Amino acid sequence: MDIAANYASLRERIAAASVRAGRDPAAVTLMAVSKHQPPEAVEAALAAGLTCFGENRVQEAKAKIPLCPGRARWQLIGHLQSNKCRDAVALFEVIQSVDSLALAQELNKHCEKAARTLPVLLEVNVAGEASKFGYTPTALLADLATLNQLPRLEIHGLMTIAPYTPTPERVRPVFRRLRELKTECEQLLGVPLPQLSMGMSGDFEVAIEEGATCVRIGTALFGPRPRPAE
Repeated sequence: MDIAANYASLRERIAAASVRAGRDPAAVTLMAVSKHQPPEAVEAALAAGLTCFGENRVQEAKAKIPLCPGRARWQLIGHLQSNKCRDAVALFEVIQSVDSLALAQELNKHCEKAARTLPVLLEVNVAGEASKFGYTPTALLADLATLNQLPRLEIHGLMTIAPYTPTPERVRPVFRRLRELKTECEQLLGVPLPQLSMGMSGDFEVAIEEGATCVRIGTALFGPRPRPAE
């Protein structure tokens, strides 16, 4: 798999989608989703020019990150269990998958112990899929003021995982709703939330057209994921 060539192609597609939406392509970050990818793939992506990497599981990241070059920047994009918060605070620069007040409070506690401030995104299950984690829009708005009072967490924006579909246009309403919800949150908080993390390999162009600032790309960059060891 030619990661450098894939990255160049993805950048062209990101640029084209940005132009269609009247946006600056530089405003969109391509996150390399390195789930199940070995350190060698991370090194190849770094050599191609990528620096932002997303991991789904704390345990995999805990084993992988020490084997990768130090210039890689790591974010957690998968569901986080409360008993993994201490490790997550130590490993990641940003956690994109804060999906409850209880989890946020646990993260805040471990950030206090580590004397650090943690940028977070709030995960929203816009489509209401039973198989996915995330706030409902109503619950997010209800918790928002309390979340914003946690002294060690900085709310930088929202994240969602759209339903899978072979027709990306069908999930445009999901991305649009997250953008609208971000505006609602900004009005409640009285401050801008700069980040909208939405869009993956199959639908990132539609997400960019709807305002994504971070697209999370795995398969289109690295190729099919290796099967994890049994």
